[in-house]
Amino acid sequence: MKLKICGMKYPDNIKQVTTLQPDYLGFIFYDKSARFFNDNIPEVSNTIKKVGVFVDAHLKEVINIVNKYNLQVVQLHGSESPEYCGKLRHNKIIISSGIEIIKVFSIKDEFNFEALKPYETVCDYYLFDTKGKLPGGNGYTFNWDVLNQYPSTKPFFLSGGIGIDQINDIKSFQQSKASYYCFALDVNSKFEIKPGLKDIELLKEFKQHLSC
Repeated sequence: MKLKICGMKYPDNIKQVTTLQPDYLGFIFYDKSARFFNDNIPEVSNTIKKVGVFVDAHLKEVINIVNKYNLQVVQLHGSESPEYCGKLRHNKIIISSGIEIIKVFSIKDEFNFEALKPYETVCDYYLFDTKGKLPGGNGYTFNWDVLNQYPSTKPFFLSGGIGIDQINDIKSFQQSKASYYCFALDVNSKFEIKPGLKDIELLKEFKQHLSC
């Protein structure tokens, strides 16, 4: 299972996190977020994919930021339509070839998986997060058993309040039917000293536990 570390904000901290070799690094381009990124991204190994997180942003803004930071992945955390995803997927102005799209869906105690059907051909991944006041970074997990009803074969990211305390829950989840198409874990707020500043030692410990 791959690892995405999201909500990166401070260049020096980004450099430290890259030494852990996560599979994905997430940068939030949503100005209402405490983790809003508006800086320079230091050089990142090409084995780590840079993800831009957007919330109902204008398509032109997304394309400009993708090109500016040479992002490989776009994560859509708002109410973006399938048509929006399709336009982004096939946009000729994007420098990066083969941009990947993650569409986020929020869950609490239940979820209508019919909502996924219109996105099947326009996204590469889904991401399931906890429904909360903010679009992400709320620090709470949802009921992962809901994913036992997952009807798709599309790989997904599991997100929402995942921290070091969930190691045993994660290992149990990995043995369940619900995890069959789980492609990656997405971590953020539970590994922070303050919004956007990640605790390197805690992330290191988490990664070690996952590999055991």
